[in-house]
Amino acid sequence: METTSADILILGAGPGGYEIAAREAAAGKKVILFEKDLPGGTCLNRGCIPTKSLLASAAAYRTVQDAGRFGINVASCCPDYAAVQSRAQEVAATLRSGVETLLSNVETVHAEARILPDRTIEAAGKAYTAPVILIATGSRPTRLNIPGAELTTDSDAFLKLKELPKRAVVIGGGVIGLEFATVMASFGTEVIVIEYCKEILPNFDREISKRLKSYMSRRGISFITGAAVESVAEGLKVNYSGRKGSESIDTDLVLMAVGRSPVVPQGCAEAGIELDKRGFIKVDPTTMQTSAEGIYAAGDVNGLCLLAHAAAAQAEVALGHEVNLSIMPSVVFTDPECAAVGLTEEQCKETGTDYVVYKSLYASNGKALSAGEDEGFLKLICEKDSGKILGCHIIGAHAGNLISEAAAAMIASLDIDTLSRKLIHAHPTLSELYKV
Repeated sequence: METTSADILILGAGPGGYEIAAREAAAGKKVILFEKDLPGGTCLNRGCIPTKSLLASAAAYRTVQDAGRFGINVASCCPDYAAVQSRAQEVAATLRSGVETLLSNVETVHAEARILPDRTIEAAGKAYTAPVILIATGSRPTRLNIPGAELTTDSDAFLKLKELPKRAVVIGGGVIGLEFATVMASFGTEVIVIEYCKEILPNFDREISKRLKSYMSRRGISFITGAAVESVAEGLKVNYSGRKGSESIDTDLVLMAVGRSPVVPQGCAEAGIELDKRGFIKVDPTTMQTSAEGIYAAGDVNGLCLLAHAAAAQAEVALGHEVNLSIMPSVVFTDPECAAVGLTEEQCKETGTDYVVYKSLYASNGKALSAGEDEGFLKLICEKDSGKILGCHIIGAHAGNLISEAAAAMIASLDIDTLSRKLIHAHPTLSELYKV
């Protein structure tokens, strides 16, 4: 079998693969990238980008419906969901073209790659070797192991819908479930979210989770928390057990949004690459190296942090670049948005950390009031004695953009006095929320 040598072999052209591939190639390295599907991975093709495009259309529809509040009379407004879906695919296609341009200097093998026991990569009948191999093959939607799970719709299938149902049950109150619930509710679907934990967004600061649930409830979304879905019957009847015992809901669509499973390349076991009990590739969290020397894994496939920007950052670490992975912002693009970085109050209490909370309300911010976006708050958690910023949690308009300032402050080890008082924030802007 013909063998080709390179400096770096990368499996997967998602954010964990294509960004570092382009950068290393630009630095003069010979990089070979393997991708059996479309460039851009789940994020660009079946995740972040099309979902945010749907959410943007949903927000535009809500803005038109609410135009009277701004003194603008709109006679009628009717959404065309097929056109909304078409736009989402066009946006993804445009960005995919950009990724292809970015990879113009990277040799790409459009085939599934298999890892051989001798650390050789086999794809399309050829063999490839390199001193460094990076696995960035991502993840796929998972389903609960319950009767009738095959009757449900996952996130991949949802992104192909041309019309929305009248009623939908979303199983899972995490990021994916809540974003799709926002899309459907904005366009008039009756949405019921069933979450196993006591609160939605169980990994977020509890105050943020509770406030988001309140806001989304006002927008017509119903929540059943602390409930376990037991089965889905023909005709789409969702059976679950909750605080009141066993109950059921009839619906037109069941969206299963209970997490994701790793896409592990063939041959990992034979190559000495260990998996954890969940099926994700085990890595050293400081280097991203697997149990096989010279083979690394970044992104969803290692299960450390299932975010696109985390995948890109982990790939940087795997290739020897310095990145602080401990300060990892996350965003939920609901209405309103939520964003977080660093420690929550609950985590501070668990570790016995003495902390102080500073908070500012959107309702007291001039830009927020002017834009009619006065729901929400920004919350900073700081070390009691030093004022060091330990975490930031935001619920409100443009929270995803605002969280980067807190992340930058944490990277620079700024204290609350520097961020809130010494740093000048332009007026009127939402960034003035940091003036706590």
